[in-house]
Amino acid sequence: MTSYSFLRPWLFCLDPESAHNIALGSMDRANALGLLKHFVPPPVLDPRQFCGITVKNPVGLAAGLDKDGKHIDALARLGFGFLEIGTVTPLPQSGNPKPRMFRLTEAQAIINRMGFNNDGVDACVSRVKQSQYWQSGGIIGMNIGKNAGTPIERAADDYVIAMKKVYEVASYITVNISSPNTKNLRALQGETMLRALLGSIDAARTELSDQYGLRKPLFLKIAPDLDAADITLIADLLLEFTIDAVIATNTTIERTAVSHLNHGHETGGLSGAPVRLLSNQVIASLKEHLGDRIPIIGVGGILSGEDAVEKITAGASLVQLYSGLIYRGPELIRECALALQKKG
Repeated sequence: MTSYSFLRPWLFCLDPESAHNIALGSMDRANALGLLKHFVPPPVLDPRQFCGITVKNPVGLAAGLDKDGKHIDALARLGFGFLEIGTVTPLPQSGNPKPRMFRLTEAQAIINRMGFNNDGVDACVSRVKQSQYWQSGGIIGMNIGKNAGTPIERAADDYVIAMKKVYEVASYITVNISSPNTKNLRALQGETMLRALLGSIDAARTELSDQYGLRKPLFLKIAPDLDAADITLIADLLLEFTIDAVIATNTTIERTAVSHLNHGHETGGLSGAPVRLLSNQVIASLKEHLGDRIPIIGVGGILSGEDAVEKITAGASLVQLYSGLIYRGPELIRECALALQKKG
């Protein structure tokens, strides 16, 4: 029995958001005391090149688990090849009312409607700079979004503001247009709005590249709830605006697999095992359209090493974990990294 197997029943007696905060806080304290390393094996060393970045191994942390960069050093100790922090917005915001996170244990799933709760981009950037992981050259992606109070017609302004703030510290920048928990956000995946948004971001990146003398990779995170026409459109725009990579996928609003379960009808984004096939289908479709021109990071429903291999087989180059960690614990990171190392 792993240490997490022992702790999980106790954590699952708490409401999910409280359990999340307690677990991360305890991990921080254990790391600060030098204890965490005794419970976690050394990371799997399987370096991969991705968009000009060298990651330690192909298993990363997905955005959402550490929204504010409060737990970077402890999370890095768990064996991830890279971390993605956020989503951060230009201004602090409290997010949606509680309760806003629900476990569907029978389905190994989570529904959340957090609503980009975060302390604002300035606070997050400050924490990244203070982390030993960043100071030692660790790979940190910064996931950016718009404030809930910003009209959707002005969304590009928020993304540009956040992009300028994170550019100095980010190994790469992810534009999150796919959370279902900010009103109208997914409308940005439509042609007119997405073209305008990517145009603004591309212009800002050109300016920032000149200012810093360095072009940072830019990724786009998309939803699993897209039809064939949507995916074709997004693939074409990724190429047109020279986006460096695409992250597929965010959470789903589909409820067919969980509608019979307690909390199955809660609003928000569904993650975990039920999104695995949807995510794989989007990855495969993107790969068909993009070939090797734009790489893919696969995320959604990874609860085993075999699930991670499925993502790579579908067309992804790297994977990210979040909900699987809630159900499996840190051992999932090593299991996935070893499975992908074996696959080659």
